[in-house]
Amino acid sequence: MKRFLRPLAGAALLLTTTAGFAAAPLLKVSRSVTVDAPAAQVWAKCGSFDALDQWHPAVAKVTLTKGRNNVVGAVRHLDIRGGGYVDEELLHYSGKGHYYSYRILDSVLPVSDYHSTLSVKADGAGKSVVTWTGSFKRKDSGPNPPDNANDKAATDAISGVYESGLDNLKKTLEAK
Repeated sequence: MKRFLRPLAGAALLLTTTAGFAAAPLLKVSRSVTVDAPAAQVWAKCGSFDALDQWHPAVAKVTLTKGRNNVVGAVRHLDIRGGGYVDEELLHYSGKGHYYSYRILDSVLPVSDYHSTLSVKADGAGKSVVTWTGSFKRKDSGPNPPDNANDKAATDAISGVYESGLDNLKKTLEAK
């Protein structure tokens, strides 16, 4: 009887574990904006890892808590307007390539396993395309998260972060 129960218990544990992973799929968001400014000018505004507060309306203050700016391994602490925080680690940086990638270490956002890239590319004479992409899972990995912690809430939160930041970046750079 014990020989029969052990494999059955193992199979039940495997199904429970697999169901937990299936309940929190990898989600992705990508947003882009075309800016009427050369790539070098756009990158000068948004390309510094410690300068998100200079163009993103939701970020009140950025503090480097580890490492040096624009050097892989640097950690930035974002104070969010209205309360909250996000701690992020720089994973890749290319000033010449106009992109950087980072991950969230800890935050108030309803996401986990978050990785993101911000990039700027020239788009003809005097124009640029800024793209912000991310992949993540919702923070509540249980099979039935509440509405404010489900896949839609996580995707909506990141979409809102990207859209408000890119819209403000465009507005700031195109102000005459």
